[in-house]
Amino acid sequence: MSHSIIKNGSKGSDVALCQRLLNEKGYITSIDSIFGPATEAKVKEFQGDSSLVVDGIVGQNSWEVLLKITSCGVEKKHIIHNGKLIPIGWDRVVLWHEPGGLAIKPGRYYDNSGKEERKPTMFVNHWDVCLSAESCTNILNDRGVSVHFCLDNDGTIYQVLDTQHGGWHCSRAAGNKKSIGIEISNAYYQKYQKTYVKNGFGERPIQTEGLVHGRKLNPFLWFYPRQIEALKALWTAVSVSYGIPLVYPQNDDGTPCTTTHEGCIKGTFEGFCNHYNFTDRKIDCAGLDMPGLIEEVKVFLPDDD
Repeated sequence: MSHSIIKNGSKGSDVALCQRLLNEKGYITSIDSIFGPATEAKVKEFQGDSSLVVDGIVGQNSWEVLLKITSCGVEKKHIIHNGKLIPIGWDRVVLWHEPGGLAIKPGRYYDNSGKEERKPTMFVNHWDVCLSAESCTNILNDRGVSVHFCLDNDGTIYQVLDTQHGGWHCSRAAGNKKSIGIEISNAYYQKYQKTYVKNGFGERPIQTEGLVHGRKLNPFLWFYPRQIEALKALWTAVSVSYGIPLVYPQNDDGTPCTTTHEGCIKGTFEGFCNHYNFTDRKIDCAGLDMPGLIEEVKVFLPDDD
């Protein structure tokens, strides 16, 4: 999927991303989300130095070179918030505008292009009851809803929507406006185990400790270890760069809340949570060890000093 074409007169988060990338490559220009004469001049300078057509228009070829960020010959991976590159310590990340990327279509989210920078305070985990991230993205688009990330069976993180925009995913408007959402690929029902094996992913673990809304679920398919590791890497990046606290919804006695949570429903909770914390009509992601994963992620955080 190619990135949108921008030129003199364009505005929005794509322009801001272009301006940030130009600055990181040494072509210094203001980052104001407005593609004016100054930005056009820097784009032409960059294009000339990169053996591209010098027309001041950022099309697919210019985007491909701009987005190739390297260090010692190794491509750095990142996610994007309002045009800003956010580093992530995971080697399987595909952005919506990159080759092979997946994207949420316009009209399926709160579009905050050109608006004040959104500051998410929650990260919401979902499982998709699909066989792949691609299938999940197609279904989200068909249903007119959205998340920001899809995590595939092989551990690839697809960013399908800039986190500047508000996704429609957690069943509550207050939560949608304050959160980042991820769909983790998992068909849930054990009848699909043979399909995963046939497709070369191997057998999924079976979750037998899924407790939600006061009841224990029957055993169901669980996440691959590589998906858990990818999720931890994304949590780390989000906590460090977005400032979302590494906490989870708790009951009054300090135990993990495995049902609806008033702070999540009202959009006042700050931290990492699950879809079931917003409505008793959802059970994902029952069985996800929130305290354990939070403690593991803390190990990766930089020291305060």
